[in-house]
Amino acid sequence: MSTKYNKIGINYNQTRKADPYLTSQLLKHLNPNKEGLYLDIGCGTGNYTNEFQKRGFNFIGIDPSIEMLQKAQAQNKNIQWKIGTAEKTDLAQQSIDGIIATLTIHHWTNLARAFSELAYILKPNGKIVIFTSTPQQMKGYWLNHYFPKMLENSMAQMPTFEAVKDAMNLVGLKISSTEIYNIQPDLKDQFLYCGKQNPELYFDESIRHGISSFSALANKNEVENGLRKLRTDIDNGKIDEVIASYKNDLGDYLYIIAQLK
Repeated sequence: MSTKYNKIGINYNQTRKADPYLTSQLLKHLNPNKEGLYLDIGCGTGNYTNEFQKRGFNFIGIDPSIEMLQKAQAQNKNIQWKIGTAEKTDLAQQSIDGIIATLTIHHWTNLARAFSELAYILKPNGKIVIFTSTPQQMKGYWLNHYFPKMLENSMAQMPTFEAVKDAMNLVGLKISSTEIYNIQPDLKDQFLYCGKQNPELYFDESIRHGISSFSALANKNEVENGLRKLRTDIDNGKIDEVIASYKNDLGDYLYIIAQLK
């Protein structure tokens, strides 16, 4: 995984900027205080970590990718950046007041071990805020129509809500609340379903490069054929029909908020 993101990280900041709305929602769910110490696990190039710090909160950023952390360090030298994973943070027991994990749990190699580690470093009243998508939600992406194998591969690595809940229960964590998120038209962070309402975004190679599904899980021929088909459907107006056929009430992504039992 670190090798994958060392490659993606080269131009990651061009398209994966911290989205203001997502930043505010993550902080709303975490409810941090200015005196606490918090962790952004799987922080990547630190775009969200940096935004949290700008708002006066003290964060550590941990990621397995050296390339990503070098970008993070260049942005803000006042944040502690550490090589590590959710399964091995090398932080002390009960040293962290709260944890944010944004679009990262599908890269964790062992959910139970990761949550065990996070529960170990979390203070008794701390929260874990996860922003992710579930396979069930991803089945509702119209991208399935054009890139079926890529989406199948993406869903295969994405933990189900039940798997997350079970792994948490094993280590003394409980889910206190959830909230669905639907893609906003002004989204600044160009992750997988960023083009839900603007399919033209997927023709931008830099956007595709910053999305692990396209850059690491997709077959080149499928991407080329899918883009060709998408171009045709946009030009003839059929795209509206395709998008409408995938309309659902499941939400595109999910906030999962958890605490120690």
